[in-house]
Amino acid sequence: MPDLNHGDNAAAVNSLRSAVMRLSRRLKHQRVDESLSPTEMSVLGTLSRCGSATPGELARKEHVQPPSMTRIVALLEAKGLVRLEPHPEDRRQKVVTQTEQAEAMLEESRRKRNAFLANLADGLDEDEWAKLRAAAPVLEKLAHL
Repeated sequence: MPDLNHGDNAAAVNSLRSAVMRLSRRLKHQRVDESLSPTEMSVLGTLSRCGSATPGELARKEHVQPPSMTRIVALLEAKGLVRLEPHPEDRRQKVVTQTEQAEAMLEESRRKRNAFLANLADGLDEDEWAKLRAAAPVLEKLAHL
């Protein structure tokens, strides 16, 4: 493992942290539905990416406590964005599934945020685009560790 306390590696980690935080804040302002919290949007994104899941599975994936996820799921259900169904193997549990309304809202949100990023990236030269294409899978991996 590289030394992250000194030199180029420390500078790269610091720069990455700062850039990701600033870019994340800017992307959060590109929301389609202002009534949803970033956490609610994240849960919907996880359901979109990974498919239906129990509240406990969602809590682990989202790094929140199960009681918090239960509240989030209840809010999303009240807004018509998820539905709870019986677990196919364990009737004591429920499975959370996103609705078509959630899928449409997520698609619009992705379109708006992608357009925002594309507009920002419009000023990049070909070398910077190549670096961005190479970095994207690494950033995706970091986001899901």
